[in-house]
Amino acid sequence: MRVMLKSKIHRARVTGANIDYEGSITVDRQLMAAADILPFEQVEVLNINNGARIATYAIEGKKGEICLNGAAARSGTIGDIVLILSYIHVDDRAAQKITPRIVYVDKKNALTAVKEGLK
Repeated sequence: MRVMLKSKIHRARVTGANIDYEGSITVDRQLMAAADILPFEQVEVLNINNGARIATYAIEGKKGEICLNGAAARSGTIGDIVLILSYIHVDDRAAQKITPRIVYVDKKNALTAVKEGLK
């Protein structure tokens, strides 16, 4: 089995950090749907500003919302730019056919484009 990139929300901006929440990252539900990320699915969050990389799970949020919760709130601050990645476990044959879905957003985390595959 191989772990392959399934989808990525590219360069979203953190809109909140809630240290008192039980954990996870809250993500605009439209962006989750566009990236084929389900509620409670494991994601990896890469912070462009400070280099932090964390694994957590996604929960649905309001339009434009990207909020680091619980321990994840320590990995970034409001305004930081993050990549939100989801992965899939596949056998070698299927791995050759994987084309990740890339979701692009503007400075307010509004969906601007969805592309299949990396540049």
